[in-house]
Amino acid sequence: MVNITLPDGSRKAFEKAPTGMELAEGISAEFARRCVAMDLDDQLVDLSTPISADARVRLITEKDPEAMHILRHSAAHVMAQAILRLYKDAKLTIGPAIEDGFYYDIDMQPVSEDDFPKIEAEIKKIIKAKLPIHRKEIPKAEAIEFYKDEPYKQEMLAELEDGTISIYEQGEFTDLCRGPHVPHTGHVKALKLIKVSGAYWRADPTRAQLQRIYGTAFFSKKELKAHLNFLEEAKKRNHRKIGQALDLFSFHDEAPGMPFFHPKGMVVWNTLLDYWRAEHRAAGYVETKTPIMLNRALWEKSGHWENYRENMYTSSIDENDYAIKPMNCPGGMLIYGRKPHSYKDLPLRAAEVGLVHRHELSGVLQGLFRVRAFHQDDAHLYMMPQHIKDEILGVLRLSERMYSTFGLGFHLELSTRPEKSIGSDDQWDEATAGLEAGLKAYGHEYTLNEGDGAFYGPKIDLHIKDALGRTWQCGTIQLDMALPERFNLTFIGKDNERHRPIMIHRTVFGSIERFLGILIEHFAGKFPLWLTPVQAVILPINDDLIPYARTVKSELEEADLRVEIDDRAESLNKKVREAQLKQIALILTIGAKEKEAGTLAVRTLDGHVKYGLSQDQFLDTVKAHITRRELALDLFK
Repeated sequence: MVNITLPDGSRKAFEKAPTGMELAEGISAEFARRCVAMDLDDQLVDLSTPISADARVRLITEKDPEAMHILRHSAAHVMAQAILRLYKDAKLTIGPAIEDGFYYDIDMQPVSEDDFPKIEAEIKKIIKAKLPIHRKEIPKAEAIEFYKDEPYKQEMLAELEDGTISIYEQGEFTDLCRGPHVPHTGHVKALKLIKVSGAYWRADPTRAQLQRIYGTAFFSKKELKAHLNFLEEAKKRNHRKIGQALDLFSFHDEAPGMPFFHPKGMVVWNTLLDYWRAEHRAAGYVETKTPIMLNRALWEKSGHWENYRENMYTSSIDENDYAIKPMNCPGGMLIYGRKPHSYKDLPLRAAEVGLVHRHELSGVLQGLFRVRAFHQDDAHLYMMPQHIKDEILGVLRLSERMYSTFGLGFHLELSTRPEKSIGSDDQWDEATAGLEAGLKAYGHEYTLNEGDGAFYGPKIDLHIKDALGRTWQCGTIQLDMALPERFNLTFIGKDNERHRPIMIHRTVFGSIERFLGILIEHFAGKFPLWLTPVQAVILPINDDLIPYARTVKSELEEADLRVEIDDRAESLNKKVREAQLKQIALILTIGAKEKEAGTLAVRTLDGHVKYGLSQDQFLDTVKAHITRRELALDLFK
């Protein structure tokens, strides 16, 4: 007799050990058709797995969170099977499910997106056949013999411990895999290949270069269509294309992964940082600046030389080793430690927009999102234990104010002590309790991410959500019990004894470059008026009006507006269209009527036109809009 407990607490008894599918069919045939796997005593397994002893079972349907990962893992096998049918010499490596789909790295002849229709046609045949997907467990020696002509599988097998190896079969296709998988290929109802790129085997440039083919899969064609529409919208918002179109930044082979910001890009950059500085001054921060290069002894003291050296750029000066900083923290420790501190000095909030460099592999560089040189908006907060809750609350409220200015929502995640960590249980308990107290005082929901804190302390991550619903981890709040110890940071307490301060690392934007890339895509290049590089363009309708247009431009610039004038010998309609393509918020047309009356005709980026505005009316409205850092561009409806 096998007793099975379901999530609702009900129990089912079976004379013989049922499989997960038999359990599902016992509930209803329709329900069984929607099941893709099961959770057997907290372990995800195939529906074909026998339930041989009393157990807790949760059947995974298409609606459950785990289902999409299982589906996409199965879809990777379907794609690989199709490719092996079409490209007989192809050699498989690995094919995992990822956040938005899956990929498979394959040693094969180069393919392009032009080949996708042919591959997708073969995929449809495999899906239509509803091939059963079977798990088999075989001895390692048998697996090695089976894959004797597959060098990548041989290499993976050599790294596995002796014992049984799990493989999955569907039709003529077999692959090494832990699983689980959907019951048959027909569950992969909607699959689309997305792109192809190069990838080195095991990310090692000395190894073979493979074809990495990306795809995505859904349980319905409706879901796939919605996702493809999302990808199309995301493509329109691609910050690299918009950055080039608006002349904001560029990349050059002479400095891979290190962005060059153009004059218009610097306007956005400086405006962003002006806002950052104003908010931090109001929140009681002081600003610091530390050198970009520091010697080896400092990095050994901080632990980076031992644990992070492969990501650091190093140099030798006067026969001593130096490193360009990958983070700002050690320099901040030196500033704090330069003089004695009293408990009366605390809490101390020191911020730095520091330029850091990290050696990223060329294959992972991605516009402003993944670079080798970037600016972190760090801050280091030094405090006593009783300050933790209020300081956490202060950082959360500061972050909320700043994100809301850009129309960005966010959610919170608390990560606790990892398996490998430093510090005592009491220190971790105190630090975690401090973060939790700050979160509870803040009053917003948060999720718990057990065991994913930094090795030196627990942390809160802030994940912002953009206009497309994508999330980005930008802000972080980390309690650090390592660096104050390593750098022997102290303060004199009320008892006139030395004490160790508690330190918080935090960022709001994270990387200025990455945050700017997020904003470009969030706004699709249509920045709010206060942030946009060119706030207004003046279009004189004929050459006789150019001198007057220049006078108006000067007057608007004296009022701190960023203004251009387009006096080219082009039609007015063409100049309006080009200004709109450049996402210029305010298009000011000047004709003889406007000159005579001293007024402006204003067209906003959202298409509204207002005639007969006096220059004072225009400036009053625009300057108030900028001062409030309004998001909308509908100034003159």
